[in-house]
Amino acid sequence: MKKINVACVVDDDEIYTFSVKRIIAKADIADKTIFFHNGKAALDFIIENMNNNGELPDLILLDLNMPVLDGWQFLDEFAAVLPGLNKKITVYIVSSSIDQDDYRKAKQIELVTDFVVKPLTVDHLHDILTMLHA
Repeated sequence: MKKINVACVVDDDEIYTFSVKRIIAKADIADKTIFFHNGKAALDFIIENMNNNGELPDLILLDLNMPVLDGWQFLDEFAAVLPGLNKKITVYIVSSSIDQDDYRKAKQIELVTDFVVKPLTVDHLHDILTMLHA
């Protein structure tokens, strides 16, 4: 299965990011994975690299509940930046939330491809990779 160049994980939970780093490596879906502890740091990185497609992620795995800029706020800000990008970036929400309102809200946001309930698995990542190459 063909890998993507860059995967991005935006999540403030250090235990989760430690485990997802191992899961991504095991799934072998990306040449490079970058991690951010909040939406602002991820957004700042995207803005700084707007003209450098090689650094921009192909895939963002986004948590909802984070400090500084949460997942919903990130999506609002990212939507404003998106027209200036020359690269398609796919966004999946990956959250421990089982709140149906969160799920419904995510489904209404066009730039969110899907909502995955934690824990993220190798099978989830393979399914995402298959969808990216479809």
